[in-house]
Amino acid sequence: MHVVGVIAEYNPFHQGHAYQLRSIRERFHDDVAIVAVMSGSFTQRGEAAVLDKWRRADLAVCGGCQLVLELPFLFACRSAQDFARGGVRLLQGLGCVDTLAFGAESPDLAPLMEAAHAIDAPETQAALHEALRAGASYAKALTAILQEASGLAANLLRQPNNILAIEYLRALRGYAPGIEPLLIARRGAGYHEASLGPLASASAIRGELAKAQPDFASLKDSLPEATYAAIRAAFPVEIASTERLFRPLLARLLTMQGRELEAIFGLQEGLANRLLVKSRQSQTLQELIAGMVTSRYPASRISRIVPHLLLGTGERAAREAAETGPLYARVLAFDEVGRELLHTIKERSALPLITKVSAALNSRERLEGDLTPLQAMLALDTRATELRALALPDHAPLAALHQTDFITSPHFIRNIPDT
Repeated sequence: MHVVGVIAEYNPFHQGHAYQLRSIRERFHDDVAIVAVMSGSFTQRGEAAVLDKWRRADLAVCGGCQLVLELPFLFACRSAQDFARGGVRLLQGLGCVDTLAFGAESPDLAPLMEAAHAIDAPETQAALHEALRAGASYAKALTAILQEASGLAANLLRQPNNILAIEYLRALRGYAPGIEPLLIARRGAGYHEASLGPLASASAIRGELAKAQPDFASLKDSLPEATYAAIRAAFPVEIASTERLFRPLLARLLTMQGRELEAIFGLQEGLANRLLVKSRQSQTLQELIAGMVTSRYPASRISRIVPHLLLGTGERAAREAAETGPLYARVLAFDEVGRELLHTIKERSALPLITKVSAALNSRERLEGDLTPLQAMLALDTRATELRALALPDHAPLAALHQTDFITSPHFIRNIPDT
């Protein structure tokens, strides 16, 4: 049986995700187990996930995954490069994954492979560092350099899923050369398209959920039945919005000294002072982020600062995580096949498998500090879960407000046979 890895956010799990999983099954004639490495409470763009990570993991298993593992916060809420490296290194550490499947706007793997090789060329890296020192943004500088050096189409590097695909390919070559890439061409709306429909993007779905009165009839067409039911049950009291973290952010800024701010991951190069200035001129988080955006620092980079600042992620912690990679494999949900796969992973994995957080870290240890590197990485995951609860509405149920990693076990999803 093939074991195929997928790195995803499932924020939320939609028809495009279901299509990707069906395509993987068709490719391997159902002789396959799919392992998803999924962002936890915050996503790559720094947003609180609309549904909690256990509910999203459940929906992924219902949609075709056999096992869902959490991508640690220190990789989930990072640049595309670090997000991809974290996911690939985790999958490699399991010792049983033979293929990485991913989507892209490009229907052809060849130009993506060419771009991945070109980026790592010494002359490209030298030109890129020079452009960054001159104040250019990473994405714009890289696009210009590759277009000039190899004639790659600029559009290739302007599509978010192409960018991630290229980073997956780079990570595979650097950390997991034995894992084969499998490109599943995307279908339906582009990432930034706001329209709903049978293959609506996750961002369009989230945009609709942000409204006081979402168009649930259109959402029903955009989502698998299980996801739609979960969202209807959760709306509005268990739907998170990062905007609700604006006042906690202001409170945090009131208690921090300049040196403390500059030690936070992502707040170097003068961004700490800019944050203080713009925070006094803004009435909402959206306004603050827009005010901080520059030609060098896009909104996604600025948005990631918010959870890192509120959680106290240090520059050193982020740098060390980039060196070590994920230090554990945290189980969120699985089915019968996933349960058997977990036995294989226990035998082969280079990473410890965590099914019970309190066995690796308890709340008292987290409070007292003096943690091992593994515990420190895991502590950020647990705090991210609790921070997401602050992004829920004021009238959210107590169970949702106080859900923690210390008391929530992995979910076993029993397959319902076809009738």
